[in-house]
Parts: sequence; structure tokens; C-alpha cells
Amino acid sequence: MATKLEQLEALIEPVVIGLGFELWGIEYLSQGKHTVLRIFIDAEKGIYIDDCAAVSRQVSSVFDVEDPIVGEYNLEVSSPGMDRPLFKLVHYRAFVGQRVQLRLRVPFEGRRKFNGLLKGVEEDEVVIEVDNHEYLLPIDTIDKANIVPQF
Repeated sequence: MATKLEQLEALIEPVVIGLGFELWGIEYLSQGKHTVLRIFIDAEKGIYIDDCAAVSRQVSSVFDVEDPIVGEYNLEVSSPGMDRPLFKLVHYRAFVGQRVQLRLRVPFEGRRKFNGLLKGVEEDEVVIEVDNHEYLLPIDTIDKANIVPQF
């Protein structure tokens, strides 16, 4: 059975692609009565507020028919931004050499948070260097990952 995230992605991705954008990723945060669905879209030309509004309107229309989320929820549509979240292995591969901040679902070697240099991807593991030590972290153990903007 597909997870809630996979079900939502299956509904959202065709809408986003149909409007000419890439679905970068989605976050589904359900905490009691407070549910947030955050959709990240991207395009070579960049993302503008009107793009986000168009995706929001179309996704809302689909959700009115399909009703995939029980109860009230907040729908947010955004560009990935400078602190771009990383969702898929292809995202990690594209940003090798960048600084990243990771949070794991469960501790690895006594820690859940890692802030370091993204060294690469090996099969389904992300390689990150923190304080001259390399860690291989399976992607399915990563709860959240973002690029650390360099100014």
C-alpha cells in the first residue's frame, strides 16, 4: 500500500507538470488538528508568486474532487529557495560539493543532526563529511535535508 506522501505526490505531480513546472518535492505535516501540505515547485526560469498561485488553484481543484486529506489543512506552494530541501537521490547528486544540513529519523553514531560537505551518493546512501569524518547515511533514514546557502 502506498504511503500518504506517495498518494499525494501521485495526485499533485501531473498537475504541476501540466502547468509546466517540476515537482521538486512535498512535505506533509500532520500534527493533531494542524495539517500542512507544502509543495515545492521549480523551473529553469525560476519560480514567481503567480506560478505558486496557479499551482495552488489547480491542486485545490483536484483536492476538492479527490479529497485526499481528511479535515482542514493549509496548502502552501513555494519555490525550493536558497536553502533548498533535498528529497531524492538525484537532488543530492546535483548538489555534491555544497554544504548541507541533515536531520535523521533515528540517531546514527549517537547523533541525529549533521552539518557538513555533501561528498556524493553511493547506491542509496548519502556521503557527508563532518569535521574530517565521512558518514554514509541511507536516504531512507534522512528526515529532512537542506542546502546551506553560501554568501
